[in-house]
Amino acid sequence: MPNNDYSARHLSVLEGLEAVRKRPGMYIGSTDSRGLMHCLWEIIDNSVDETLAGYGNTIEVVLHRDNSVEVRDRARGIPVDIEPKTGLTGVEVVFTKLHAGGKFGSGSYAASGGLHGVGASVVNALSARLDVEVDRGGITYAMSFRRGEPGIFDDSSGKGADSPFAPFEDESKLCEIGKVAKGVSGTRVRYWTDPQIFIKDARFELEDLIDRARQTAFLVSGLSLSVRDERGEEAQEHKFKFDGGLTEFAEYLAKDAPLTNTWKIVGDGEYTETVPVLDEAGTMVSREVQRTCSVEVALRWGTGYDSEVKSFVNIIATPKGGTHMAGFETGLMKAIRTQIDANSRKLKLGNDKVEKEDIMAGMTAVISVRIAEPQFEGQTKEILGTPAVKNIVTNVVTKALTEVLTSAKRDDKSQSALLLEKIVAEMKSRISARTHKETQRRKNALESSSLPTKLVDCRTGETDISELFIVEGDSALGTAKLARNSEYQALLPIRGKILNVQKASVSDMLSNTECASIIQVIGAGSGRSFELDVARYGKVILMSDADVDGAHIRTLLLTLFFRYMRPLVDAGRVYAAVPPLHRVVVMNPGTKPNETLYTYSQAELEAVLAKLAATGKRYQEPIQRYKGLGEMDADQLAETTMDRDRRTLRRVRVEDAAAAERVFELLMGNDVAPRRDFIIDSADSFDTDKIDA
Repeated sequence: MPNNDYSARHLSVLEGLEAVRKRPGMYIGSTDSRGLMHCLWEIIDNSVDETLAGYGNTIEVVLHRDNSVEVRDRARGIPVDIEPKTGLTGVEVVFTKLHAGGKFGSGSYAASGGLHGVGASVVNALSARLDVEVDRGGITYAMSFRRGEPGIFDDSSGKGADSPFAPFEDESKLCEIGKVAKGVSGTRVRYWTDPQIFIKDARFELEDLIDRARQTAFLVSGLSLSVRDERGEEAQEHKFKFDGGLTEFAEYLAKDAPLTNTWKIVGDGEYTETVPVLDEAGTMVSREVQRTCSVEVALRWGTGYDSEVKSFVNIIATPKGGTHMAGFETGLMKAIRTQIDANSRKLKLGNDKVEKEDIMAGMTAVISVRIAEPQFEGQTKEILGTPAVKNIVTNVVTKALTEVLTSAKRDDKSQSALLLEKIVAEMKSRISARTHKETQRRKNALESSSLPTKLVDCRTGETDISELFIVEGDSALGTAKLARNSEYQALLPIRGKILNVQKASVSDMLSNTECASIIQVIGAGSGRSFELDVARYGKVILMSDADVDGAHIRTLLLTLFFRYMRPLVDAGRVYAAVPPLHRVVVMNPGTKPNETLYTYSQAELEAVLAKLAATGKRYQEPIQRYKGLGEMDADQLAETTMDRDRRTLRRVRVEDAAAAERVFELLMGNDVAPRRDFIIDSADSFDTDKIDA
């Protein structure tokens, strides 16, 4: 039963706010958008902690037009009585004193994300204005702060951070501004970030907020969390509530077809810890306390090789892992290695050892532990440091996973067999890739016979200056041969549209002639075995026709590079050639030679023709319209697309790999329904002039 005895006497006060404004990076990591979002989640997590403690199941986040943000909950409300040590109300202690809160061993929270007691006070210190309202005991209380200092704003001309402010002189006052119905309680915090602290471009990123809200709703079953953005012309609202917990979360994260079901692992363990706690006199004393660590894991394996693992402590994401992640990996390896060794003859294992990367290939997992007063490394809480958690997680995962892998149930038995076969195949693939590493290095002229016969290679042995053009069709290849600089430009023709690798399995991709040729020519492997340093070419340039089919081919090629050779894309070494659509010959009078202009879109052509008409210049008609690269003369192709001094290339970049992954899965993946919905939703906003007719 949750503890209702929650008042200001639980709040421990340790020091003031001035250091926060001097060194904000120590508390929030940075003063850009990332730090801004960290502040917001400090406030939201306080409300989530109340939900975890059994109070309130609704949280609302509102991004207002004036760039302020508000967080509302229907939990117990911040204590409003006097904290005896400071003589201040609980509200003022929480928002003005560092290391002050109800989470220092006082028993108010069994497991919470806010541990250091600096969250709300840091946000207050870094805000130009912060307003807090508390519904408690039938009364609505309110208090305002300016850069951490309590006082009163004159909002007669409108509410905002620039309203006239008068600080309290003798003593602070928690104002009573209204009444609420009996049994109604909750907290509302609204704040305006301080431009003196945060950089000019810092802003609340809606997509990041939505992702984090969705994640939190997955982790806290039954919590309703809404995000409303009122900054645009039309307000946007997103609501999340999930009852499936981590199992639903793992299935949401998984991008490949399932090899196993989503297995749920639940367990706990106890450990002792020496911590400072408040005694009856209100002073800190060290005591040895008994702790319970609850472990919950959802994991599944798919047919792909990419792994997606997310770890959490009391619903706080720990992207850099920690002792719980180390325990999960140890338990995982212990259970699976034991089963593989027990079936070594059947799996034809040999003397080789399965490594962590083999086991985690194609795995999607969510690890969540809940403990009282976890030891985080830094206020940003990216790494869990509580030592005892590792052994507890290891034991829970080892025991539960062993039970599944040795289960006599038909489904578990068949899935376990498929899983062990996949892991051993990954191990053999890794060893094979390492064994043949030297043969993947750049071949010299004598060794080039092992490469595809259709490759037209270049002469140079220097990777940095070499370029591989992947060209569409043999007709374009013929022109490109004459247009290229054979010293450093290589050509590889492909026939039409290659396999859509987002839908296909790894084996289908490797057995596809075009895909296999591209991987072989680049010479750096694929997937997990891809090694950027041994790629044979400094640039890979996709050269397709400037029409719809060419765009489709380019998209299929980019899907191959993104899925199986992503380091090449991340390094900025993949480009798309930009061939022209039109050739305009301007006729000059007399003996002056004619001038040739190239345009790359219909709009650009119309602008050029309008300019020529305005200046009274004539041009040859009909204007040449290129339907494909093969229609160009070699000198025209060289001048517009291949000559380094005159061509235009479009570099392919991935600023956000996770967002790119979602887009590729939406547009190129197996699920038709989301793609159909996307097309229907985007139909009204699509520019029909962009369609090449």
